[in-house]
Amino acid sequence: MSALDLTSILDFLETANLTEINWTCNNSECITVDATTCSGTLNKSALLYTLSFFYIFIFVIGLVANSVVVWVNLQAKMTGYETHLYIFNLAIADLCVVITLPVWVVSLVQHNQWHMGEITCKITHLIFSINLYSSIFFLACMSVDRYLSVAYFTNSSSRKKKIVRRCICVLVWLLAFSASLPDTYYLKTVSSTSETYCRPVYPEESFKEWLIGMELISVVLGFLIPFPVIAVFYFLLAKSVSASGDQERKSNGRIIFSYVVVFLVCWLPYHVAVLLDIFYSLHFIPFSCQMENFLYATLHVTQCFSLVHCCVNPILYSFINRNYRYELMKAFIFKYSAKTGLTKLIDASRVSEAEYSALEQNAK
Repeated sequence: MSALDLTSILDFLETANLTEINWTCNNSECITVDATTCSGTLNKSALLYTLSFFYIFIFVIGLVANSVVVWVNLQAKMTGYETHLYIFNLAIADLCVVITLPVWVVSLVQHNQWHMGEITCKITHLIFSINLYSSIFFLACMSVDRYLSVAYFTNSSSRKKKIVRRCICVLVWLLAFSASLPDTYYLKTVSSTSETYCRPVYPEESFKEWLIGMELISVVLGFLIPFPVIAVFYFLLAKSVSASGDQERKSNGRIIFSYVVVFLVCWLPYHVAVLLDIFYSLHFIPFSCQMENFLYATLHVTQCFSLVHCCVNPILYSFINRNYRYELMKAFIFKYSAKTGLTKLIDASRVSEAEYSALEQNAK
């Protein structure tokens, strides 16, 4: 569930001019959402318009950067070079995430209203959710793969590694699809007076369980499982790298550290905000105008900030790698001067799959 879904529920309730809404009552247990309008404490228009500019910035940078990564990988394949499957799939996932951002921006500037139809609501959310989960999962898979390649499978067959990685990529996409499907299934366009919103409409008898459950799933699958995996395996990889006295390998340790820090900085604030929203929905945190406005702003801002990872991933996992820059140069040369002697010279000195990542050079 995205912040756009969560805050649209509050917006929808506010338009109903009700101070308290009973979403569902089951065995005398009711979930209520206080919808008292808190005027004068938060300029929502200014917030949403400001975030729209940031989303457009993320869209442009993410579109260009990830398109270049995908293009270079496709060009490398055409020249006989074996691409790194995780980096390729990561770029595709990030590219698909940023492609949906213009649609969200249109909704944001209309105060989260949705006038593009229910099918568009479902498809946009599904594409966004699948690829967001996939991007995070591929980062976790990459951390495990890089450590195992250095520590245990230095002499393994390249063919076997390729088969295993392909199977893992398929499983990641299937898992991301499965995690995204329930919330997407219940998405509907709901109208109140002249307002229309795209939001999940869960079964009435178990609305509370679905609402909290979907938020918890996003926290668990989006952070609580991936982050420890990324942190632990990159820590182990950094430990292996630092054991060498080679200066280049030590610099790779700093790169590894940046992987963990960037993931933490991008995603921790958003998931803390989601947890606060869960506590607020369960009334563990008492209702107040200040808290409602704080959650509204925090969920929007932290989700926007979390999507910066779609711009940072190509830099961290591709552009910073000298072998990737080598492939980028070679791809342009093959594209525009396919018959030059320089092309043939570079083609004769192809780097192997194990050399594609500077970190994987440590396997030697």
